[in-house]
Amino acid sequence: MSWYLAVLKNYAGFSGRARRTEYWMFMLFSMIFTIVLAGIGVAIETMIPYALYYVAVLVPSIAVTVRRLHDTGRSAWWLLMYFVPLVGAIVMLVFLATDGQHEENKYGVNPKFSPAV
Repeated sequence: MSWYLAVLKNYAGFSGRARRTEYWMFMLFSMIFTIVLAGIGVAIETMIPYALYYVAVLVPSIAVTVRRLHDTGRSAWWLLMYFVPLVGAIVMLVFLATDGQHEENKYGVNPKFSPAV
């Protein structure tokens, strides 16, 4: 849960790098909250809670994805791969699951080895 909250605290931070753990834990908790809110929406016959949550985490989701791409040495322009049908999502999944560069790159120091802030 601390990884999820760390991403929300860095709401629109598009610079720097994000570890795999930070990205995947944020996505896991986000998916859990989405499923719960969708279930609540079905029970009360409105999707307003789900829609509000989706809008609230849209920017942090994009930001953590950009930082994750930075960790692998790729620019944010790679997000456009999502628009390529089928292949784009597979390529992005591979990029996001790949270990980050061990050395410092143009986006910053390796978050695994930098001191916690």
